[in-house]
Amino acid sequence: MSTANPPSGPSTKRILAVAKKDFKDAVQSRALWSLVSIFVLLLLATTYAYVELPEMFGPTDQATFGGLLFFTVGITGLFIPLAAIIVCFKSLAGERELGSIKILLSLPVTRSDILFGKLLGRAAVLTTGLAVGLVLGLGFGAVLLGSLDALGLLLFLFATIFFVAVYVSIIVGLSAATGSTTRATTFAVGFFVVFELIWDVVPLGVVYLLNGLSMPTEFPDWVFLIAQLSPSGAYFTSVIALLPDAAADLGVAVSGTGMNVDPVDAEPFYVTPEVGLVALFLWLIVPMLVGYRVFTTADM
Repeated sequence: MSTANPPSGPSTKRILAVAKKDFKDAVQSRALWSLVSIFVLLLLATTYAYVELPEMFGPTDQATFGGLLFFTVGITGLFIPLAAIIVCFKSLAGERELGSIKILLSLPVTRSDILFGKLLGRAAVLTTGLAVGLVLGLGFGAVLLGSLDALGLLLFLFATIFFVAVYVSIIVGLSAATGSTTRATTFAVGFFVVFELIWDVVPLGVVYLLNGLSMPTEFPDWVFLIAQLSPSGAYFTSVIALLPDAAADLGVAVSGTGMNVDPVDAEPFYVTPEVGLVALFLWLIVPMLVGYRVFTTADM
């Protein structure tokens, strides 16, 4: 039964109430904690290998905490999308499919309260799982190395939490756009396959076609811009933008599908790593707005 005087707009208090309840429900996901366990074990193993096995990653005396952070990007770049799919795909589609969304809407909350509460709650769940892995993995690495770059760690965590928010926005936005968990799963997995597994092939295909069905000896600058449209690609170059000294020390360069660019001398502007931050911001905002538009106008 609907309230006689339903609220007219979003409220911080109501959003936090929805987020708190959603966090308690979502944090109990066994699949999430199974994935977190795998993430922790993988991070511990690869951290040990990075520091202690020079034949795999270069001389031990060249191992640095900054290098460990860049080494960790590849693992977090895979873990976060997979964990976001597990945690978020049912967030709104499941509520609509089961009909429980009608119970929520009978309370003094708006659809926007529910949407933003779900975004906040699922982001908190995913950040909690990620934090467990990073504290153990990077803490273990700092002990092995005997050093800790506090500022570098904070900047890395900023980029990584930003990436978490991006993927929560994407998957919750997809879930908000449908009332079926089957379609939500299809959309989420399809997004992951396209943008995380095969996206690097896209610039190659475009260049191949434009070059008369052959590969050029050098790739044009705009290839990097296409590569940047992948959320994980934008995440990686965002870390380069935030940690330029560590990137320079390691020889890490902005790269995209066979093209390497010096982040200091890169021209034009869209080849610079700062574009990664812009791309992440767009991935954060656009899915959220699309999900908001569809969810707030859908027939429940």
